[in-house]
Order: sequence, then C-alpha cells, then structure tokens
Amino acid sequence: MLILFIAYLGGVLTILSPCILPVLPFVFARADRPFRSHGLPMLVGMALAFAVVATLAAVGGGWIVTLNEYGRYAAMALLALFGATLLFPRVAERLSRPLVALGLRLSDGRQASVFSPLWLGVGTGLLWAPCAGPILGLILTGAALNGASVGTSLLLLAYAAGACTSLAVALLSGGRLLSALKRTLPTGDGVRRLAGAAVLAGVGAIALGLDTGWLARLSLGTTSALEQALVDTLRQDAPQAQRADAGFVRVVDTRPAPVPARELRVEGRLPSLAGATDWINSAPLTPEGLRGKVVLVDFWTYSCINCLRTLPYVRAWADKYRDAGLVVLGVHAPEFAFEKNPANVRKAVKDLGIGFPVALDNDFSIWRGFDNQAWPAFYFVDAQGRIRHHQFGENRYDKAEQVIQQLLAEAGQANSINAGLVAPQGQGTQAAPGAEPAQSGETYLGHARAHGFASPGGIARDRAKAYEPVVSSLRTNQWSLGGDWTVEGERAVLNHANGRIAYRFKARDLHLVLGPMADGKPVRFTVRVDGQPPLADHGADTDAQGHGVVDAQKLYQLVRQSAGSGRERLFEIEFVDPGAQAYAFTFG
Repeated sequence: MLILFIAYLGGVLTILSPCILPVLPFVFARADRPFRSHGLPMLVGMALAFAVVATLAAVGGGWIVTLNEYGRYAAMALLALFGATLLFPRVAERLSRPLVALGLRLSDGRQASVFSPLWLGVGTGLLWAPCAGPILGLILTGAALNGASVGTSLLLLAYAAGACTSLAVALLSGGRLLSALKRTLPTGDGVRRLAGAAVLAGVGAIALGLDTGWLARLSLGTTSALEQALVDTLRQDAPQAQRADAGFVRVVDTRPAPVPARELRVEGRLPSLAGATDWINSAPLTPEGLRGKVVLVDFWTYSCINCLRTLPYVRAWADKYRDAGLVVLGVHAPEFAFEKNPANVRKAVKDLGIGFPVALDNDFSIWRGFDNQAWPAFYFVDAQGRIRHHQFGENRYDKAEQVIQQLLAEAGQANSINAGLVAPQGQGTQAAPGAEPAQSGETYLGHARAHGFASPGGIARDRAKAYEPVVSSLRTNQWSLGGDWTVEGERAVLNHANGRIAYRFKARDLHLVLGPMADGKPVRFTVRVDGQPPLADHGADTDAQGHGVVDAQKLYQLVRQSAGSGRERLFEIEFVDPGAQAYAFTFG
C-alpha cells in the first residue's frame, strides 16, 4: 500500500512538472462545462490512455515506442482540430462532414455524449504518456525488467489517478474563473476562442519539442526535487537499497550488511536456466546438473561500470575455489540493444578475461526466475540447489567470499579451501571507484530516458537536427550536443563530422558508452577537460592529449582524475569522423 500511495502522491505533484504544462490548455478548454459530464470523463480517459500506453511502453520493447509516437502524432492532430474548431467555428463548418461532426462533438458538449470528452481524454493521455519523472521511471523500470503484472498496472493507475486529482482541482477552480471571465465578455465566443488559441499553442509547443526543452527547465528545481525525495523515501522502505538512474536500476552499495554465516537462511531454489538465449564458455547448464556444486550467480551486463568493477573479484573467486567445487555462472542481462548481439558479448567476455560460463539472458527470463531487482547482483546457491544469500552492488567483497567459504564448508570442502581473502587490483574500467562518492549520476543520451539536456530547442526525437552547443552556461549534471545529430530512443547518432558533446560533472572518473559507425568503421575523437587536454587525468581509452578511437560498442573510460573528485569539471568530446553512437554517461 505504501508504494501505491507514493505513486499516487508523485502523480499529484505532476501538475508542477514540465510534462503536464502543455496538457493544461486541453483541460481548461473544458473548464466552462459541467464537471461530471465533461471534465470527469476527460480525466478518466486521460488516465486510462496513459496507464495503457505506459504499460505497453514498459513491456513491449522498441516497437511500442514507435507505435506510441504515431499515437502521439495522431493525438496532436486530433487536438489541433479541436482547437481549430474552437478558434475558428466557420472554418469547422467548411470541413468535410466527418471532420465537422468530430469537431462539433469535441467542442460542443451540449449535444455530445459522455464518450466525446472520454475520447478527448484518451488523446490527451497519449500526449502525456512520454513524460516520465523519477517516480514514474522507477515504476517503468520494474515493468520493463520483470514483465507485465497487475502490480505494475495498479502503480501506473495510481500515478495517473494522482495527476488527474490535481488536474480535477485545477479544472474545478478554472471553471469558476472562466465563468467569471465569460460574464465580462459580450458573448461566449471570447472564451471559446481563448480556449482554442490555448489548445493550439499547447499542440504547437509539443510539436516543436518545447515540452522537453525550455519547458523542462521551468520546474526543474520544484517537482523534480519533490519527486526525487519521494523516490528516496521509497528506497528507504524497500528491502534493498537501489539507485534508479533514468529508469534503469544499478547498485553501488546496499543495506543491510550480510547476516553472519551461521544465520544464512534458505531464500528459495535455483530456478530454471532454460530461458538463456545462448551460452558462452559452456554447454547449457541446468539446476539438476549443478547439484552438488556451490554456485555463484552473477547478474551483469558488459557496458555497466558497476558490473565491470566487480569482475576482478568474481574472476579471482572462480579461480581460487574452482577445485573446491565452486561454479561461477555469469548471467548477462542486456541494457542496450547492442548488448543482445551474441557476437558483441562473446568479444566482451574474451576482452574481459572471463573464463567461467556465461548465460545470455536477452529476454530477462532467468532474471525474472530469480525475481532479481538490479545489477550487479550476486546469488549464492548451496550444494543442494538452495539460494542461501543474495547481495546487490559493489563492495563488501569480504562478506561475499565468506559466504562462499561457508557454503563450500557445508558441502564437505572445508579442508580444500584457504581461509584468506582475495585482494585483486582492477585496471582501467575495472579499477575500484574513488574514495569520494560521485556527485554525477548515470545520464542517458537517448530521448527515451534523457534528462539534463541544455541545448536550445530541446531534443528532436528520431530526426536529424543541427544542435547549438552550450558550454559555458552548463550547470552541474547538464549536457549539450553540438553539430548534426539524430537522437533516437536509446542513443544519439552523429550525422556529420566534428560533432560535440559537453557535460559538466563532479566525479573522479567519467565514462561514456559509445559505438562506431553503423558499418563498424572506427570513429576518432578528442577529449578536453576544462578546455585543455586531460594530461595526467586521461582515462584508459584516451592518451594524455585526449585522443582516442571508438572501435566497438562498449563503455569507454575517458577521464580518470589523479587528484580526486572534489571539484566540478567541464568535459568535452569532439568526434573527428561521422557515425559515432553515444548512449550513456556513467561516473565513479
């Protein structure tokens, strides 16, 4: 019930967020009509459309994103027609008969049934659906990773109901205001035309992308902070701490500390592994075939910096305890589309020096079997096939190794293990994070989960646009594009040479998930920090002058500061060649 209440409260606060601003004109256009027969059906249709589209977007994959865009365009056309009939009644009369009927039904509630405002609400809900604040992002994360469920639908409905509650209050108040205004005008045409102009202005704002550009900055310091505080409260009440970054969950460290070895309890049984889409370094494994072995299941994905930094320990455990009966099983659950390509994963496994079995879980089947919530995640399975412990995130490696030792001892291998603990030293992207926590969080460049974008005019979704670079005026954790880019759902693709990305960050390390040209040709780049070559602060994938090459789809370490992460830095990268694919910034 608590999570439903928080989702509802987050929806109530949505009236302050940028995504709701273009929708308000459509709501107030009905403010002079009876609430029960016009306003309420419209809000119900809006909530239902939003919940359905958001659920489909969460669990349906890339195709529903395209479908939702078509629905968005259709909704804009429908509501533009509605606004035109309000603003220019004579123009409406000259339209063809079906369009006249539709316009009159949407604009004249006196002759319309309850279904007219209901369908108007459905159209408004399609416009609203692409909005996702922190709370909605958390809800969609669970839906995307765990599949469709009644719980997900209830959460989305609670969020939508909260938003509609605040809109209903605004609508009722607005109705009184419009009634007073109507009495001051010679006729009701003034109110009608004012509402029509507002609707058309709202549609124009959405069509031009202003709802994700300057509108997004109007309430950045209000609703985002309020919603994020609610998310933090939700995390504190959850059984494990999580860090939600733009809709996907990665964990740096978690609470509470593992229980002492003698108190390990049975949490379930090792689920089926049959959902794996491919296997690396092994023939397909089964729970029955692993009986008698202690199993460490590691959920990871190869572009995740938090996952990469656990690998030195996972490899060390696999080597140290192999002869004592430990089997390390990596479950690769992809975040980006390119991580579903078996060839890419095989190359990453080879480059990372992984010799233990890896199951490719492209459909998140094994993930759901474990009811997993995050990556990286460790599950410890005893020789009888029972899950005895789980651990999310980096750090606490000593506790994890002690659990392995206990389970091996229970399996009769106490004399075969060395009680000492491993202490590997990772290099490059696998090196341990800095002593000071990063103040910059994961930032996605694809429009589906982008935030903090500062270039004028906002993001143009799925179409080429020449972006004006913003550098000197960037605030902390804001970024901008420069040059001709096409921003797709999960990535930004450079159309012409010499495109740039700028980001003002506060962390020791800066990483960027990048890909080469579509045909695999490499892309050269140059990095600058505060306008200068990085020198001693260069990352593993750049030299002291900031030069580097993108030759594969993976995470690149571009900055690793030698003097810690106590101050803000301005990061800039310029791509000498076209075709670069940029996915996400991560920090450490």
